[in-house]
Amino acid sequence: MVSKLSSIDVVRYPLLSEDAVTLLEAENKITFIVSLQADKRDVKRAIEELYEVRVAKVTTLITSEGEKKAFVKLTSDFKAADLAVKLGLL
Repeated sequence: MVSKLSSIDVVRYPLLSEDAVTLLEAENKITFIVSLQADKRDVKRAIEELYEVRVAKVTTLITSEGEKKAFVKLTSDFKAADLAVKLGLL
């Protein structure tokens, strides 16, 4: 099945919380709020296209507020902290 969501439609915004910073530093993961219609493949494609990084793994969950949160683990040749700085989070 081919997704009809564009990269811009998939990623809503990056999330910065205490837990997100811990994941950023410890596990090279960056956290985003994404579209509810997006699946893991959509999220991986969108992050790679928008931010020019390589994604190793995507984990998603639906928050109690009804938003979809995606934890994006980058490959070892990219640093999540560098992407966070580029996005203005750090």
